[in-house]
Amino acid sequence: MTALQACSKPPEIQRVEGYAQGTTYHISWWSETSLDTGVVEQQFQQQLASIDKELSTYRDDSYISRFNASPSTDWQPASQDFIDLITLAKSISQKTQGCYDPTLGPLFGLWGFRKDVLNVPTPEQIQAVKAHMGMDKLEVDEVDHKIRKTVPDLQVDFSSMGEGYTIGKLTRILEDMGVTNYLVEFGGDMKIRGHKPDGKKWRIAIERPVPGNKTVHRIVTINDESGVTLDTSGTYRHHFDADGKRYSHILDPRTGAPVTHDLVSASVFGVVPRESDAWATAMLCMGQEEGMKVAEQEHLDVYFIQQKSASVLIDSFSPSLKQEQRVTFEKE
Repeated sequence: MTALQACSKPPEIQRVEGYAQGTTYHISWWSETSLDTGVVEQQFQQQLASIDKELSTYRDDSYISRFNASPSTDWQPASQDFIDLITLAKSISQKTQGCYDPTLGPLFGLWGFRKDVLNVPTPEQIQAVKAHMGMDKLEVDEVDHKIRKTVPDLQVDFSSMGEGYTIGKLTRILEDMGVTNYLVEFGGDMKIRGHKPDGKKWRIAIERPVPGNKTVHRIVTINDESGVTLDTSGTYRHHFDADGKRYSHILDPRTGAPVTHDLVSASVFGVVPRESDAWATAMLCMGQEEGMKVAEQEHLDVYFIQQKSASVLIDSFSPSLKQEQRVTFEKE
């Protein structure tokens, strides 16, 4: 009996953590056959370096930086991954009437958000920048794997789905090694699959959307073991106060100005990490009312938190999130 108990001891959770893309990551997994953590970590690093080379806007030699810097409107070769990101962005932009737009980068510069010095632009300045924005100004040739911009100054930045995209690549590495039980967290976003070694379900926390106060708002149990993504966007992390008015760092590409609604956090539970990441950004742009309508139309699992006053937070759930029970929210 003692020997049997020793043999049935559950596998240990293996862990890797680090820093990449300006944020931290924490990866936990287990399998019946233990993997060489060093080998796994090496593959992670190679994948992260590859993503950085293609999508980083902080290095001049990346593919996206060279594309942005070039005024050419000629067709240029692009990877299938890059084309897939454009296609996804176009789809979500269309479904949100332009509220999701990875070409809005110049607006952040116009408002001074990049240098942390608020600058409230004139309507004329906003319109001048908006003339060089829009996913409709980025064309794709799926057959020959080429892309082009139709205006020379168009700038593309996929950071709004970058963490989700990275999570998708890292989980693929684990799954290719036969791992089906893991929790991959990158920059606060994550994908969870399977269960813990003892058979218990994975549990995660959603942060309370209060500036400068990192506390748990809700605990969520993951019921769907086939794989659940969680991506959260919040207006509470970055903002400016000027002349008695608060300006969110979330900009609405349709108006060219910061959002004014009371939605402070949106968490999207999905299947494909880059998709739920992009949708979380879109929800923060639209706000709870418009976001709830789109979530219902697209059958999205979305958890909203609105701030009605300094001390009052209101939670709401999309119909799909309430009905499917892929996850369970513990009571406060």
